[in-house]
Amino acid sequence: MTDYTHDIDIYLKRLFPITRSITGEGNRATLRILQEIIPLNIIEYPAGQHVYDWTIPKEWNIKEAWIKNSRGDKIIDFEVSNLHVISYSAPVHRKMTLEELRPHLHYHEVLPHAIPYRTSYYHENWGFCLTYKQYETLSSNEEYEVFIDSELSEGSLSVGELLIQGKSTKEYLISCYICHPSMANDSLSGVITTAFIAKELLKNQGNLEHSYRIVFVPETIGAISYCANNEKAMKAIDNGLVITTCGGLGQYGYKQSWNKNDFINQMIEDVFNENKINFITYPFDIHGSDERQYSSQGFKINCATITKDRYYEYDYYHTSLDNLDFVTAANLNWTLHLYLQLIDKMDKNLVYQNLYPHCEVMLSKHDLYPKTGGALLPNTNISSLDIILWSLFYMDGNTTLYEISKQLRTDICVVYDQIKPLLDKQIIKICDE
Repeated sequence: MTDYTHDIDIYLKRLFPITRSITGEGNRATLRILQEIIPLNIIEYPAGQHVYDWTIPKEWNIKEAWIKNSRGDKIIDFEVSNLHVISYSAPVHRKMTLEELRPHLHYHEVLPHAIPYRTSYYHENWGFCLTYKQYETLSSNEEYEVFIDSELSEGSLSVGELLIQGKSTKEYLISCYICHPSMANDSLSGVITTAFIAKELLKNQGNLEHSYRIVFVPETIGAISYCANNEKAMKAIDNGLVITTCGGLGQYGYKQSWNKNDFINQMIEDVFNENKINFITYPFDIHGSDERQYSSQGFKINCATITKDRYYEYDYYHTSLDNLDFVTAANLNWTLHLYLQLIDKMDKNLVYQNLYPHCEVMLSKHDLYPKTGGALLPNTNISSLDIILWSLFYMDGNTTLYEISKQLRTDICVVYDQIKPLLDKQIIKICDE
C-alpha cells in the first residue's frame, strides 16, 4: 500500500483550522477539500426537515467574535482559536460586568492551558470558552464588551457521500463525522483516514467483491438525516465501520459492534494480533459516536471502530490540546494500514455453494489435483489441496468464508486465493446475499 504520510500531513494542516459545526460553510469547505482526494458527492438536506424524531436545525455561520476589556484590548478572540466560541452561539453585542459574563464562560481547571470545546446546537444560547489561566486574569472591577457576529439561517445540512460499486451490490458502510473544529483526534483523524481508505478502494475497485457506502456527516443529526433520506439502502447493510479518534499518541483499541459475536469484531482482533499490537477492547454501549444511530432497532448495522486514544479516554479530549502535536501523520498512516487490512478481510468474506455436493469432486479431472503431494503454502501449516478439500466440505451456501478460514486456522485472504480456481471452473458459486 502507498505510504500516505506526507499527504496526510498536508491535509491535517489544511483542514485543522476550519470552523466546522453540524451545519455551515466550514463543513462545505471541508468536503470540497476532500474532493481533491476522492470524487465526493456533496448533498444538502434543508433546515427544518423532519428526520424521524429530530428536525434539522437552522444553518449556523460565524464571522467574528471577541471579548474586550475596558481598554479596548481583545482578551478572547475567535481569530486566535475557533474553540473560543460555543458552537451555535447566537449573535450578541453588549457590555457586561464579570458577574453578568461569568455564566457564559467555560474553562477547564484540570487542564489550565486548554480551551474546552462546547456546543449549544438545540438550545439558543451564546458563550465563550477560554483557558483557566485566561479566566484567572479577569477582574470583577472591569467592564467587558462581548461581541459574536453569527447567523442562524434557513440553510441546510451538508453531507459527503461516495458509493463504490464492487462485484456484488451488497454494501459495507464506512462513516465518519465532520463537525468538530480544530481538534485533530476527535474528529479530523477519522475524516482523513476515511478519505484515504476511499482512495485506496477506488484504486482497487475492479477487484472488490462488495460495494461500499462511504459517508462524511456531522455527528448525530447528520447520521440521522442520512438514514432518514436513505432508509431502504441503509436497512440492507449488515456491517460497517465508524472511523474516529484513531491518530493519538496512546494505545490502540477497538469498540465492538452491538453483537459482540459478529465477525467484524474477531476480524479486528485478527488484524491487531497479526501486527503484534496490544489493544484495549471496548464493549458496545449506547454512548459514543454514530454507531448509536446505525445500530438502532430500525437498522441494526454491526458497526465497529478502531481507535488510538478513543473518545472519552484521553486527557485532551474535547480541548484545544487535541492538536497537531497530539496527532501525527505517521500514526494516521499506520491506522490507515490497519483499516485497509481489515477491509481486505471483510471484502473477501463471501458465502459459497458447492455445486457438486454428492461425494467428492474429481479434482484431477479439473486439473486441480497436485502432481506431487505434501507441499505447504508459504507461512502456513496447510497445503493448497487441504484448503480446497475442506472448503468444498464446508461450502453449503450458509457458511461464510471467514468461518471456514477459522476452521482451517488460516487467514481468510489465503483461503480466498486458493479457492479461486474452484470458482473459475464452476465447481462452486457465490451465493446471493
